[in-house]
Amino acid sequence: MRYRKLGPQVIVLGSMKPPELRAFYNGIDIFLNPTLRPQGLDLTLMEAMMSGKPLMASQFPTIKGTIMVDDEFGFMFAPNVESLVATLEVAIAEGSKRMSRRGKASKAFAASMFTAGKMALAYERLFVCIKNETYCIYH
Repeated sequence: MRYRKLGPQVIVLGSMKPPELRAFYNGIDIFLNPTLRPQGLDLTLMEAMMSGKPLMASQFPTIKGTIMVDDEFGFMFAPNVESLVATLEVAIAEGSKRMSRRGKASKAFAASMFTAGKMALAYERLFVCIKNETYCIYH
């Protein structure tokens, strides 16, 4: 397996079925998403936030501008090994109480922004805006 060099403390799970997700999120302390490429709206980060987990994600404008909009939600790192390791060390040094507070902040933000109703309204507004620029005014 190509991830064997990561050592025995790292378990690479790959994709998971929806019924497995609750146990997964309940079993982790922090959600790490070390992507090497910018992405759109990352659903895995949103799921982790809704589960009350702090985040650790690659520093890309698409993630910072849509999901990790506050440093309180977790950590961002440059998409390279050195930055990831340094950020992991900072997270470990903070301890579990601080991680718990970060997770609560993540969950509160996600509950206010990423619910099905809010997302549906945002998409509806986008499509209305595409159809008629008059509706593209955001406050």
